[in-house]
Amino acid sequence: MPSIGLIGCGKWGRLILRDLVSLGATVSVVTRQGGEQASAAGAAVVVDRIADLPSMDGFVVATPTSTHADVIESLPRGVPIFCEKPLCDDAVRARRLVDSAGDQLFVMDKWRYHDGVLALAGIARSGALGPVVGLRTTRVGWGHDYADVDCVWTLLPHELGIAYEILGRMLAPLSAVADHGAIGVMGLIAVLAAPGGPWHAVELSTRSPDRRRSITLLCRDGTARLNDALADHIELIASPPANGAAPEQRPAKRPIPVTMPLMTELKAFVDYLEGGPRPKSTAAEAAAAVETIAAIRRLAGI
Repeated sequence: MPSIGLIGCGKWGRLILRDLVSLGATVSVVTRQGGEQASAAGAAVVVDRIADLPSMDGFVVATPTSTHADVIESLPRGVPIFCEKPLCDDAVRARRLVDSAGDQLFVMDKWRYHDGVLALAGIARSGALGPVVGLRTTRVGWGHDYADVDCVWTLLPHELGIAYEILGRMLAPLSAVADHGAIGVMGLIAVLAAPGGPWHAVELSTRSPDRRRSITLLCRDGTARLNDALADHIELIASPPANGAAPEQRPAKRPIPVTMPLMTELKAFVDYLEGGPRPKSTAAEAAAAVETIAAIRRLAGI
């Protein structure tokens, strides 16, 4: 099994460590806090600095967003890197990372591995409900756990990754408005679209008393919906008739597996290190997502 250097072992990094160890990888951790926890969780080596790591087959970057570019630039060239999303918080630096790390740099878009998202993507590509009209995604809840960047940088990458997997392309931002609260940006509503093609409407909030995660694919002949990240099905419903009173519709439920997408994407990286296919979300795709986020932020006046 491959040896992997995990850079960062905070709240999310510890989950990554858990899953890498369960996949059989030999994990060396770089962290300045929580070293004892990392060792107890199965880390083979725990060090304070990247320079102190032994030779690695690959790296996983799980540090705060604002540090991603610096960390990636400090890692050895030619060794595969799997970085938590977004790639970074600067569009110019994102392109620089593509130029320097190229085809050995990937981003952890876990929603692109989610069974519900894959089921919706299959419907979109098959035309089972007719041509795709648009996509509506909602990610609202209470609070924001990250001090280095605002919620747009932490939440919007999820939605762009979902849209990319379902629609197969990166859409262009058309409009955006931000929710400015007493502590800064607390949410966003944005619309993106492709010329003559589908649109994507996204809602984000960190001050919603109700936690909601939903993805609705709208097609000519009906809609398909994932109502929750842990749902064991997607819902399918036919569009109402053009004329006359529409009968009440009860969604048909299509079962989906309930697997953890973090484990699935980490397995994809481990498999790649062992000679398998590349993970999803290349550096070029990730840089395009950073550029899209930057454009949306400008539209919203952030």
